[in-house]
Amino acid sequence: MNKRTGILLQLTASLWWVVLLTGWHAVTGQPTRTDAAATALWYTKPAVQWLEALPIGNGRMGGMVFGGIRSERLQFNEQSLVTGTTRKVGFYQPFGDLFVDLDSVGRVRNYRRELNLQNGVHTVDYEANGVRFHRTAFASFPDQVQVLRFTASKAGQLSGLIRLTDAHQAPIRVEDGKLIATGTLENGMAYESQVRVVATGGTVTATTAGINVDKATAVTVLLVAGTSFVNNEAQNFVGAHPHQLLNSRLASAAGKSVEQLKMAHVRDYQALFGRVSLQLGSVAGGSQSPTPDRLFAYSQGKADPALEALLFQYGRYLLISSSRPGGLPANLQGLWNNKVKPPWYSQYTTNINVEMNYWLAEQTNLPECHMPLFDWVDNLAAVQKKSTDPMLKTDKGWIIYSTNNSMGGTSSWHIHRPGSAWLSQHFWEHYAFSGDKTFLKNKAYPLLKEVTEYWAGHLVVGPTGKLITPDGWSPEHGPGRNEKDVAEYPGASYDQQIVYDLFTNYLEAARILNLDKKHQLLIDSLRNRLLGPQIGKWGQLQEWMNDVDDPEDHHRHISHLFAVYPGRQIHPQSTPDWAKAALVSLNARGEKSVGWSSAWKINLYARLRDATRAHALVQRLVTARDLQKTNYSFDGGSYPNLFGVGPPFQIDSNFGYTAGVTEMLLQSHTGEIDLLPALPAAWQDGSVTGLRARGGVTVDMRWKAGKLIQTTLTAGTTGTYTVRYGTLVKQVQLVAKEKSRLNHLLSVITN
Repeated sequence: MNKRTGILLQLTASLWWVVLLTGWHAVTGQPTRTDAAATALWYTKPAVQWLEALPIGNGRMGGMVFGGIRSERLQFNEQSLVTGTTRKVGFYQPFGDLFVDLDSVGRVRNYRRELNLQNGVHTVDYEANGVRFHRTAFASFPDQVQVLRFTASKAGQLSGLIRLTDAHQAPIRVEDGKLIATGTLENGMAYESQVRVVATGGTVTATTAGINVDKATAVTVLLVAGTSFVNNEAQNFVGAHPHQLLNSRLASAAGKSVEQLKMAHVRDYQALFGRVSLQLGSVAGGSQSPTPDRLFAYSQGKADPALEALLFQYGRYLLISSSRPGGLPANLQGLWNNKVKPPWYSQYTTNINVEMNYWLAEQTNLPECHMPLFDWVDNLAAVQKKSTDPMLKTDKGWIIYSTNNSMGGTSSWHIHRPGSAWLSQHFWEHYAFSGDKTFLKNKAYPLLKEVTEYWAGHLVVGPTGKLITPDGWSPEHGPGRNEKDVAEYPGASYDQQIVYDLFTNYLEAARILNLDKKHQLLIDSLRNRLLGPQIGKWGQLQEWMNDVDDPEDHHRHISHLFAVYPGRQIHPQSTPDWAKAALVSLNARGEKSVGWSSAWKINLYARLRDATRAHALVQRLVTARDLQKTNYSFDGGSYPNLFGVGPPFQIDSNFGYTAGVTEMLLQSHTGEIDLLPALPAAWQDGSVTGLRARGGVTVDMRWKAGKLIQTTLTAGTTGTYTVRYGTLVKQVQLVAKEKSRLNHLLSVITN
């Protein structure tokens, strides 16, 4: 190797370490975020409780890292470990724990644990006895392994025991120097976890009690886990025992250096996360204050727009970490769970929760993370069509219960008749953002058509001559505030609005593909005859066909406002009377509610152009909640690790929050690229890059003193696009892949 080549190689290596340490923006030309407060959660002491630990995940395996000094704990999950079947929902399960018990290190100084959202890496640093200790933890998607790395600044300072435990009491054995736990759940699902330890210096010995490390300078712990679940209904979701696959994964990872594993992880992760940046302002000393202190100060009324931006990016981090192609969709807790019987099974509830998990996917430039939902829906449909349950019997199409597991098994609690229609909306939205006609033709259109066929045969003529659903529901309560009333009611607004949305999406898809003209005419006719939104006696948008809404009803579900969001039937410009009535209903429900409900309301207020109320709910979700309190009177908020408060923890609060902030900054559901439609006064100066608008347009914006300064639009295809800023509307010609800069008057900047 000549001198010039050596220098180039050194520069390349240095550049990659810049990527690893500072984030992707440093090498892509995108704006570098200089405020660390926007990209990191950090703490000055280890986690004691689970909701203080920090999550890592590779879309399939998840870990909660506690950062303990003398005993590090990684509580881990694998998304397919479920006790249910294709008939019974069961519970999502914890997999086990990995402990690293270190010998006494003396008095600890300068402790810091951190989750860096820029690179998806968890770190712990501290000093003891004049030695600097550093830990790294990450979950790699490319290598399908979780990695814990321990280093010391002086040789021979790491001694201790690495232990593996199994949440279902499977015995631990030693095989080829590895710790292995193998078991079988009550449903016959086989599962296994494996741990290998690689040390620099010192000695490593393995027994069933654990792997003992003595006087090492660096220790790498590799963890893999899997089950016999296969994501395919045609195989009844049963695949091979995971042992051989895990052997292969672990051997492959052990054959690489930590630097190689980390580089592959960071490159893969940042290819997704680095697409979007957000600046909403800063707070004095914000980046120097640990996350709990910032949460407390925020809860006491101190403005911290950078913390609001951090929670936005945290939602994107969590989706990347819990939903990757080939795997299952993010469940009620993403993929992080430490309970054998988690609340509501920690599976998939379709009357809001699983849909909310994916509201942010297309908008915040993570379409790949949307894919597991589509695969799950395909499998779910196949299971429901084969079901012998008389409640699920249909002549055409398919329907579902409210809650289902990864294999289509149901909780058997309440038929959710429009559930398949709501899920189909996500297929349409993926096309609307991507313009992928192959996806539209092969995946979205068949689903949209078969669900429209079900509703075409299920609607009846109501008392006013309009078409209504004969057996509707408004999740999760009947008229008024009776939680136990889950009776069927004709013409419930929730059902009517979802069917309208379904028919609209189908018609647009059919016209684009030029298919099924006769069926198009039928669905168009039925849509025109549907009972639409109705305004009641106190100016509200009615939840029911009859005008019986209670203005004192503060129920967490706002089901009758589906047409505002995520639907598109009601909009302040096209349907101002309905929009005004929707705002009356929304205000009557009140701001105080569980986390996911508050997140939904952010999106609703953003669509209704009420930036002040939307931001008030942003504040509610950022506000810290005391872990010692088990009931917050349904206030929502954030736990110390920024997981969303229900109570209990539900990840849809985090995902819905990110979607809501996006809707405040950019909307495109009306066919216009609507810039800063609900910008609150609290976000006077800011910028965002990489958001996506329907039509395949990437949007960057910068604003100052609450006014747009500049936007940059990059279209996927050449064409004319309608752009709105306030009352200003212009037609803009965009060329595929070329950036077009517009000023505050929406005029093209040519210089």
